Amino acid sequence: TKRPARAIIAPHAGYTYCGSCAAHAYKQVDPNITRKIFILGPSHHVPLSRCALSSVDIYRTPLYDLRIDQKIYGELWKTGMFERMSLQTDEDEHSIEMHLPYTAKAMESHKDEFTIIPVLVGALSESKEQEFGKLFSKYLADPSNLFVVSSDFCHWGQRFRYSYYDESQGEIYRSIEHLDKMGMSIIEQLDPVSFSNYLKKYHNTICGRHPIGVLLNAINELQKNGMNMSFSFLNYAQSSQCRNWQDSSVSYAAGALMVH
Repeated sequence: TKRPARAIIAPHAGYTYCGSCAAHAYKQVDPNITRKIFILGPSHHVPLSRCALSSVDIYRTPLYDLRIDQKIYGELWKTGMFERMSLQTDEDEHSIEMHLPYTAKAMESHKDEFTIIPVLVGALSESKEQEFGKLFSKYLADPSNLFVVSSDFCHWGQRFRYSYYDESQGEIYRSIEHLDKMGMSIIEQLDPVSFSNYLKKYHNTICGRHPIGVLLNAINELQKNGMNMSFSFLNYAQSSQCRNWQDSSVSYAAGALMVH
Protein backbone atom coordinates (compact mmCIF):
# COMPACT_ATOMS: atom_id res chain seq x y z
CA THR A 1 0.00 0.00 0.00
CA LYS A 2 0.92 3.65 -0.53
CA ARG A 3 -1.26 5.24 2.10
CA PRO A 4 -2.29 7.88 2.63
CA ALA A 5 -2.49 8.91 -1.03
CA ARG A 6 -2.76 12.64 -1.70
CA ALA A 7 -3.87 11.96 -5.29
CA ILE A 8 -4.78 8.91 -7.33
CA ILE A 9 -5.13 8.22 -11.05
CA ALA A 10 -7.80 5.63 -11.81
CA PRO A 11 -9.84 4.52 -14.85
CA HIS A 12 -13.50 5.26 -15.61
CA ALA A 13 -14.72 2.42 -17.83
CA GLY A 14 -17.33 -0.19 -16.98
CA TYR A 15 -16.43 -1.96 -13.75
CA THR A 16 -16.30 -5.38 -15.44
CA TYR A 17 -13.41 -4.02 -17.53
CA CYS A 18 -11.49 -1.82 -15.12
CA GLY A 19 -12.98 -2.31 -11.66
CA SER A 20 -10.21 -4.42 -10.23
CA CYS A 21 -7.57 -2.07 -11.66
CA ALA A 22 -9.22 1.02 -10.13
CA ALA A 23 -9.43 -0.76 -6.76
CA HIS A 24 -5.62 -0.66 -6.52
CA ALA A 25 -5.83 3.15 -6.47
CA TYR A 26 -8.74 3.42 -4.03
CA LYS A 27 -6.97 1.05 -1.64
CA GLN A 28 -4.51 3.92 -1.01
CA VAL A 29 -7.18 6.35 0.24
CA ASP A 30 -7.20 6.92 4.00
CA PRO A 31 -10.77 7.74 5.09
CA ASN A 32 -9.55 8.78 8.54
CA ILE A 33 -7.83 11.91 7.25
CA THR A 34 -9.61 12.65 3.94
CA ARG A 35 -12.26 15.38 4.19
CA LYS A 36 -12.47 16.87 0.71
CA ILE A 37 -12.24 14.91 -2.52
CA PHE A 38 -11.55 16.72 -5.78
CA ILE A 39 -12.62 14.59 -8.77
CA LEU A 40 -11.10 15.77 -12.07
CA GLY A 41 -12.58 14.11 -15.14
CA PRO A 42 -12.14 14.79 -18.86
CA SER A 43 -15.05 16.02 -20.97
CA HIS A 44 -16.15 13.37 -23.50
CA HIS A 45 -19.35 14.97 -24.81
CA VAL A 46 -19.03 18.73 -24.99
CA PRO A 47 -16.27 20.93 -26.35
CA LEU A 48 -14.81 22.77 -23.38
CA SER A 49 -11.71 24.96 -23.43
CA ARG A 50 -11.69 25.62 -19.67
CA CYS A 51 -12.98 23.68 -16.67
CA ALA A 52 -16.60 23.41 -15.55
CA LEU A 53 -18.41 22.97 -12.23
CA SER A 54 -21.60 21.05 -11.59
CA SER A 55 -24.86 22.93 -11.04
CA VAL A 56 -26.25 20.46 -8.48
CA ASP A 57 -25.71 20.07 -4.71
CA ILE A 58 -25.75 16.30 -4.42
CA TYR A 59 -24.64 13.31 -6.46
CA ARG A 60 -26.56 10.12 -5.73
CA THR A 61 -24.74 6.78 -5.62
CA PRO A 62 -26.16 3.29 -5.02
CA LEU A 63 -24.51 3.48 -1.56
CA TYR A 64 -25.34 6.96 -0.25
CA ASP A 65 -25.49 10.58 -1.44
CA LEU A 66 -22.30 12.59 -1.90
CA ARG A 67 -22.44 16.29 -1.05
CA ILE A 68 -20.75 18.82 -3.31
CA ASP A 69 -18.67 21.36 -1.37
CA GLN A 70 -20.39 24.68 -2.13
CA LYS A 71 -17.79 26.71 -0.20
CA ILE A 72 -14.92 25.50 -2.38
CA TYR A 73 -17.13 25.79 -5.46
CA GLY A 74 -17.64 29.43 -4.47
CA GLU A 75 -13.86 29.98 -4.19
CA LEU A 76 -13.26 28.38 -7.59
CA TRP A 77 -16.13 30.27 -9.22
CA LYS A 78 -14.73 33.61 -7.99
CA THR A 79 -11.52 33.08 -9.99
CA GLY A 80 -13.48 33.53 -13.24
CA MET A 81 -11.70 30.47 -14.68
CA PHE A 82 -14.71 28.15 -14.62
CA GLU A 83 -18.02 27.69 -16.34
CA ARG A 84 -21.11 25.73 -15.28
CA MET A 85 -22.01 22.36 -16.75
CA SER A 86 -25.60 21.99 -17.84
CA LEU A 87 -27.53 19.23 -16.09
CA GLN A 88 -27.57 17.34 -19.39
CA THR A 89 -23.77 17.47 -19.71
CA ASP A 90 -23.43 16.41 -16.08
CA GLU A 91 -25.72 13.41 -16.58
CA ASP A 92 -24.14 12.39 -19.90
CA GLU A 93 -20.56 12.49 -18.61
CA HIS A 94 -19.25 9.23 -17.15
CA SER A 95 -15.66 10.28 -16.33
CA ILE A 96 -16.67 11.68 -12.92
CA GLU A 97 -19.74 9.48 -12.40
CA MET A 98 -17.83 6.19 -12.48
CA HIS A 99 -15.69 7.34 -9.54
CA LEU A 100 -18.60 8.21 -7.25
CA PRO A 101 -19.40 4.68 -5.99
CA TYR A 102 -15.68 4.03 -5.38
CA THR A 103 -15.41 7.27 -3.45
CA ALA A 104 -18.49 6.36 -1.42
CA LYS A 105 -17.11 2.87 -0.72
CA ALA A 106 -13.61 4.03 0.20
CA MET A 107 -15.05 6.68 2.55
CA GLU A 108 -17.87 4.57 4.00
CA SER A 109 -16.51 4.63 7.55
CA HIS A 110 -16.70 8.47 7.53
CA LYS A 111 -19.62 8.99 5.23
CA ASP A 112 -21.03 12.14 6.85
CA GLU A 113 -17.66 13.82 7.27
CA PHE A 114 -16.50 14.65 3.76
CA THR A 115 -17.53 16.59 0.66
CA ILE A 116 -16.65 16.26 -3.02
CA ILE A 117 -15.52 18.83 -5.57
CA PRO A 118 -16.27 17.50 -9.08
CA VAL A 119 -14.48 19.36 -11.89
CA LEU A 120 -14.98 18.69 -15.59
CA VAL A 121 -11.68 19.39 -17.36
CA GLY A 122 -11.76 20.62 -20.95
CA ALA A 123 -9.22 20.37 -23.77
CA LEU A 124 -6.77 22.72 -22.07
CA SER A 125 -3.72 24.24 -23.71
CA GLU A 126 -0.39 23.69 -21.94
CA SER A 127 -0.53 27.20 -20.50
CA LYS A 128 -4.08 26.61 -19.20
CA GLU A 129 -2.93 23.33 -17.61
CA GLN A 130 -0.28 25.39 -15.83
CA GLU A 131 -2.81 27.98 -14.67
CA PHE A 132 -5.23 25.37 -13.33
CA GLY A 133 -2.32 23.44 -11.80
CA LYS A 134 -1.26 26.56 -9.94
CA LEU A 135 -4.83 27.17 -8.76
CA PHE A 136 -5.31 23.62 -7.48
CA SER A 137 -1.85 23.36 -5.93
CA LYS A 138 -2.93 25.11 -2.72
CA TYR A 139 -5.68 22.51 -2.28
CA LEU A 140 -3.27 19.66 -3.10
CA ALA A 141 -0.96 20.95 -0.37
CA ASP A 142 -3.59 20.18 2.32
CA PRO A 143 -3.27 16.64 3.75
CA SER A 144 -7.03 16.44 4.35
CA ASN A 145 -7.68 16.78 0.61
CA LEU A 146 -7.57 14.00 -1.96
CA PHE A 147 -7.41 14.40 -5.74
CA VAL A 148 -8.98 11.71 -7.91
CA VAL A 149 -7.81 12.03 -11.51
CA SER A 150 -10.04 10.12 -13.91
CA SER A 151 -8.35 8.64 -16.97
CA ASP A 152 -8.19 5.57 -19.14
CA PHE A 153 -5.02 4.97 -21.12
CA CYS A 154 -4.56 3.87 -24.74
CA HIS A 155 -7.74 3.51 -26.82
CA TRP A 156 -6.49 1.33 -29.68
CA GLY A 157 -8.20 0.22 -32.88
CA GLN A 158 -10.05 1.50 -35.93
CA ARG A 159 -13.05 2.68 -33.94
CA PHE A 160 -10.74 4.99 -31.97
CA ARG A 161 -8.83 6.02 -35.13
CA TYR A 162 -5.58 5.07 -33.41
CA SER A 163 -3.43 2.16 -34.45
CA TYR A 164 0.17 2.89 -33.44
CA TYR A 165 2.18 -0.34 -33.61
CA ASP A 166 5.85 -0.89 -32.80
CA GLU A 167 6.55 -4.34 -34.27
CA SER A 168 9.76 -4.70 -32.28
CA GLN A 169 7.58 -5.18 -29.18
CA GLY A 170 5.94 -8.35 -30.54
CA GLU A 171 2.15 -8.67 -30.70
CA ILE A 172 -0.01 -5.54 -30.92
CA TYR A 173 -1.14 -5.69 -27.28
CA ARG A 174 2.51 -5.78 -26.17
CA SER A 175 3.25 -2.69 -28.25
CA ILE A 176 0.25 -0.95 -26.60
CA GLU A 177 1.51 -1.92 -23.14
CA HIS A 178 5.00 -0.64 -23.97
CA LEU A 179 3.55 2.67 -25.20
CA ASP A 180 1.37 3.07 -22.08
CA LYS A 181 4.17 2.16 -19.69
CA MET A 182 6.44 4.72 -21.36
CA GLY A 183 3.78 7.36 -20.56
CA MET A 184 3.27 5.99 -17.04
CA SER A 185 6.98 6.21 -16.25
CA ILE A 186 7.01 9.83 -17.50
CA ILE A 187 4.06 10.61 -15.18
CA GLU A 188 6.05 9.01 -12.33
CA GLN A 189 8.85 11.49 -13.05
CA LEU A 190 6.30 14.24 -12.26
CA ASP A 191 7.39 16.36 -15.22
CA PRO A 192 4.49 18.03 -17.08
CA VAL A 193 6.71 19.14 -19.99
CA SER A 194 8.00 15.61 -20.67
CA PHE A 195 4.43 14.31 -20.52
CA SER A 196 3.30 16.93 -23.09
CA ASN A 197 6.23 16.01 -25.34
CA TYR A 198 5.37 12.31 -25.08
CA LEU A 199 1.77 13.05 -26.13
CA LYS A 200 2.95 15.18 -29.07
CA LYS A 201 5.30 12.44 -30.22
CA TYR A 202 3.08 9.35 -29.93
CA HIS A 203 -0.43 10.89 -29.80
CA ASN A 204 -1.37 8.20 -27.27
CA THR A 205 -5.15 8.35 -26.79
CA ILE A 206 -5.07 8.89 -23.01
CA CYS A 207 -8.50 10.46 -22.51
CA GLY A 208 -7.62 12.04 -19.15
CA ARG A 209 -4.42 13.64 -20.43
CA HIS A 210 -5.63 17.14 -19.46
CA PRO A 211 -6.63 16.25 -15.87
CA ILE A 212 -3.26 14.45 -15.59
CA GLY A 213 -1.54 17.57 -16.97
CA VAL A 214 -3.30 19.73 -14.37
CA LEU A 215 -2.21 17.36 -11.58
CA LEU A 216 1.42 17.33 -12.80
CA ASN A 217 1.47 21.13 -12.92
CA ALA A 218 0.00 21.36 -9.40
CA ILE A 219 2.69 18.96 -8.16
CA ASN A 220 5.34 20.99 -9.98
CA GLU A 221 4.18 24.13 -8.22
CA LEU A 222 4.45 22.47 -4.79
CA GLN A 223 7.87 21.00 -5.59
CA LYS A 224 9.14 24.52 -6.32
CA ASN A 225 8.15 25.33 -2.73
CA GLY A 226 10.16 22.40 -1.43
CA MET A 227 7.44 19.75 -1.01
CA ASN A 228 8.73 16.22 -1.53
CA MET A 229 6.40 13.88 -3.43
CA SER A 230 6.49 10.66 -5.39
CA PHE A 231 4.02 8.97 -7.71
CA SER A 232 3.86 5.27 -8.43
CA PHE A 233 1.62 3.16 -10.63
CA LEU A 234 0.31 0.05 -8.90
CA ASN A 235 -1.65 -1.77 -11.59
CA TYR A 236 -2.11 -1.93 -15.35
CA ALA A 237 -4.74 -3.77 -17.38
CA GLN A 238 -6.26 -3.94 -20.86
CA SER A 239 -9.91 -4.61 -21.73
CA SER A 240 -8.74 -7.29 -24.19
CA GLN A 241 -5.56 -8.31 -26.00
CA CYS A 242 -5.28 -6.92 -29.53
CA ARG A 243 -3.66 -9.34 -31.97
CA ASN A 244 -4.84 -8.06 -35.36
CA TRP A 245 -5.98 -4.82 -37.01
CA GLN A 246 -9.67 -5.62 -36.51
CA ASP A 247 -9.28 -5.79 -32.71
CA SER A 248 -9.70 -2.90 -30.31
CA SER A 249 -8.94 -2.34 -26.65
CA VAL A 250 -8.77 0.26 -23.89
CA SER A 251 -5.99 0.27 -21.31
CA TYR A 252 -6.29 1.13 -17.62
CA ALA A 253 -3.76 2.21 -15.00
CA ALA A 254 -4.03 2.87 -11.27
CA GLY A 255 -1.52 4.92 -9.32
CA ALA A 256 -1.04 6.99 -6.19
CA LEU A 257 0.76 10.20 -5.19
CA MET A 258 2.50 10.21 -1.80
CA VAL A 259 3.76 13.26 0.07
CA HIS A 260 6.87 12.57 2.16
